[in-house]
Amino acid sequence: MAGSKISASVMAAALAGLVLTGCGGNRDAAQRQNLDRFTAEEIYKRGEFELENSRRPADAVIYFSEIERLYPYSEWAKRALIMQAYGNHKAQNYEEARGAAQRFLDAYPGDEDAAYAQYLLALSYYDQIDDVGRDQGLTFQALQGLRTVIEQYPDSEYARSAILKFDLAFDHLAAKEMEIGRYYLKQGHYAASVNRFRVVVEEFQTTSQTPEALLRLVEAYLALGLLDEAQTAGAILGHNFQSSPFYQDAFRQLRGRGLSAESRGDSWLTNVYRQTIQGRWL
Repeated sequence: MAGSKISASVMAAALAGLVLTGCGGNRDAAQRQNLDRFTAEEIYKRGEFELENSRRPADAVIYFSEIERLYPYSEWAKRALIMQAYGNHKAQNYEEARGAAQRFLDAYPGDEDAAYAQYLLALSYYDQIDDVGRDQGLTFQALQGLRTVIEQYPDSEYARSAILKFDLAFDHLAAKEMEIGRYYLKQGHYAASVNRFRVVVEEFQTTSQTPEALLRLVEAYLALGLLDEAQTAGAILGHNFQSSPFYQDAFRQLRGRGLSAESRGDSWLTNVYRQTIQGRWL
């Protein structure tokens, strides 16, 4: 027992020495020197140690990537590959995390860690969604990855988290449409704003953005003089979100024009209203 502790201590010290010999641009190369003298398990354990104790998770990734190089097709290489994905994600090297996760999925699609690899792949997109104003391509990629987790691994421990994040990412896309729609509305481009708010009502109706989208439709249609559409938007808002402050605002605006919140005319909103009453929407 004592002998094994000494052996482990010596191994850790030897591997740690590889880190201390390098600095700056030579750090990565120094870490890789002479790693072939150690077993895959020893290198793996050093990588785990770095992940747990270092402030630079990228340092740990070097050990895991070397296992993949030195001991390909081994069980340790498989384990190291999923740890590369995790370590790169922790280091916010998202592209590298995606690459490692995808390689794992390609090589071991039926492995018990495949669900986690897919989850990390989705997270590498999701965690880059930092504000509404960014390019929404990342959001679409996150939604696609999260949907894969939900549909292919519904019984995994990651499914529930994927569902929650999917809903948030979906709301994020709706928020982007609202941001653009509000801009057009403020600039007096009412028809353009209607197109954005319509997308929210028709395609993102389960998100938290829908009540405001209906209010802004009331405002835009009133400005355009399309009173039937404004009243119908108000009716949908009142039917589904009567306690919302957005409905109270819409009700005041309609009443101020001598109008009521009721379905009138024949438009896309009329169809939405009928669907709502029949219980097929919201």
